[in-house]
Amino acid sequence: MFGADDPIPHTTLGRRADLVLVAPATANVLGKYAGGISDDLLTATLLATRAPVLVAPAMHSEMWEHPAVSENIATLRRRGVTIVEPGSGRLAGGDEGAGRLADPADILTRAAGVLAEAGPLSGRHVLVTAGGTREPIDAVRVITNRSSGKMGYALARQARRLGATVTLITTVSAEPPPGVDTVPVETASDMEEAVMSRAAGSDVIVMAAAVADFRPKRPAAGKSKKQDGPPEILLEATHDFLVDLGETKPTDQVLVGFAAETDDILENATVKLRRKNLDLIVANDVSEPGAGFDVDTNRAVILDPDAGPEEFPLMAKDALALRILERVATKLGDRSDS
Repeated sequence: MFGADDPIPHTTLGRRADLVLVAPATANVLGKYAGGISDDLLTATLLATRAPVLVAPAMHSEMWEHPAVSENIATLRRRGVTIVEPGSGRLAGGDEGAGRLADPADILTRAAGVLAEAGPLSGRHVLVTAGGTREPIDAVRVITNRSSGKMGYALARQARRLGATVTLITTVSAEPPPGVDTVPVETASDMEEAVMSRAAGSDVIVMAAAVADFRPKRPAAGKSKKQDGPPEILLEATHDFLVDLGETKPTDQVLVGFAAETDDILENATVKLRRKNLDLIVANDVSEPGAGFDVDTNRAVILDPDAGPEEFPLMAKDALALRILERVATKLGDRSDS
């Protein structure tokens, strides 16, 4: 961050920070920060930075409840410092009471929220779909696909970190990213209803889910019995509601599709991009090692009707999600300026 010969390390640190997080924040640190005292690197950095500051106090109950500490906390709040209140529980001396450092997960969630307030998608509503739909054959069996939903979850997570209000429509039962509103669905029809009813209120729609192209035309009401022999399953096409989204989207909405292919990747993705009137399409070869289903990495190409293809090497899905959303943010900004 800075060299040993840096004459002003606290200023260097303060200027480079996107967020200053102090955890645990002792009564001593809180008092010096509130009083404008800078006699060490931490307190000097706190006074030098223009980045948002988040503090997570931790101390014994008697100290936390002292009027001086309460006044220092109130002073910092008035100055815009975010305070993660301590919890109650076992303290350093073995006794119990208020003043225990907040759970690290809660601190990180608050930190992410503070950073998100200044993110490029702040004030935007992003709708993301994830997972593979399940189409019933009978009351027990389904037709589905190999989508794990990991890419959709990565997109929802990164959109929230960039400041968006996020709705995740998913067939996956995994725990949702913090701060993300989740809508569970199962079939293609379920997903269509959930997406279409929310489309008009969304600035961005990212269709990362693998929605079934076909479903059994006449699913059995009960369980098919093995002794009756293999059932004859007649399939029918599901409705491609992404086409509807492309036809009806407002001029200031960004619509992103995905193309999971095994051959002629660019050609097939380009056809989908044009036919469905998408603003971006993310294409990948699911037969490549590390870029298929149920893995944490991906290799993809982003196609844009207004620019040439942008190819990304194998990377974590969270990293790819960030790249995709940066392109989305750019498009939103261009349309706001026009």
